[in-house]
Amino acid sequence: MNRTRLLTTMAVFVAIGTLGAQLLWFPAGVAKAYPVQHAVNVMAAVTLGPGPAVIIAFMIGLLRNMLGLGTLLAFPGGMIGALLAGYLYRLTDKKGLAAFGEAIGTGIFGSLFAVPFARILLGSSAGALFFMPSFLVSSISGALIGWFIVSKVKQANLLENHV
Repeated sequence: MNRTRLLTTMAVFVAIGTLGAQLLWFPAGVAKAYPVQHAVNVMAAVTLGPGPAVIIAFMIGLLRNMLGLGTLLAFPGGMIGALLAGYLYRLTDKKGLAAFGEAIGTGIFGSLFAVPFARILLGSSAGALFFMPSFLVSSISGALIGWFIVSKVKQANLLENHV
């Protein structure tokens, strides 16, 4: 994939993730669940790999924060989930493991990383079990949506012909 196509595809994923956060969210415990972010992470991890997926997750988190649609906790969860999803897909070439990597990366590792992140940047003294349920609900629902989309798109051979 040439650089122009890669950057354009990344920009489209960022736009989908940023706009989708405004359109599709639901309350999940102490936080809001934004499953579109996690679906985009899975789709980017499968189509572009771990590096671009992490950059996309960072840009979505940055834009959501600049627009007042998210919190600083969007960074650790989104980026760790995207990295693990891309890495597991690269190792196994299985879309289901990319979704699993997103769910575990965000739901478990992201929520654990959110504890010191929240303490340092947000002044919150919440523990890991405080963040984990809402991170898991958001990441599992979004990872399933992303897995469903990439499964159907790849099944129809739409990606192989254009990417």
